[in-house]
Amino acid sequence: MIMPRAASQLLLPANPMFIAATLLVALAATMLPLGRHAAAPDLLAVVLTAWAVHQPRRVGVGAAFALGLVMDVHSGALLGQHALAYTLLAFFAITIHRRLLWFSLPEQALQILPLFALAHAVALFGRLIAGGMFPGWWVVAAPIVEAMLWPPVVWLLLAPQRRAPDRDETRPL
Repeated sequence: MIMPRAASQLLLPANPMFIAATLLVALAATMLPLGRHAAAPDLLAVVLTAWAVHQPRRVGVGAAFALGLVMDVHSGALLGQHALAYTLLAFFAITIHRRLLWFSLPEQALQILPLFALAHAVALFGRLIAGGMFPGWWVVAAPIVEAMLWPPVVWLLLAPQRRAPDRDETRPL
């Protein structure tokens, strides 16, 4: 198999407990009562998309739907609004994950930007259909901020997989 151009080293297998812990931390960070600004990024969407791209067999559409329902119940939104947005986000991330891994992290962020914009548009459309108010044009900034968060988030999530299984002075890996 030919290695993708952006892959500089082989990664260790991802620990399922680490994946679950990062998703729960992102869920908790998204649920913090900091006030909801329209341009605030959805950290759960970024982490969910990162795992859907890098571990599509472990984090998929089902996990995205379940986390979306949790977010709907937490925010008191129309039931299924976040679930549909996260499901579409995970589906399209899994669809393009093989092509996406050929690019560097900044290039990946540019290609993930339309997916984040689609997720926010679906959530906004659901809110408007349910009779909610338009949050203002700052809502356009949220996908851009999420795309800017993509490189550091992916780098942090994949950091435990980059270490050598057992350190050895004679082995360069």
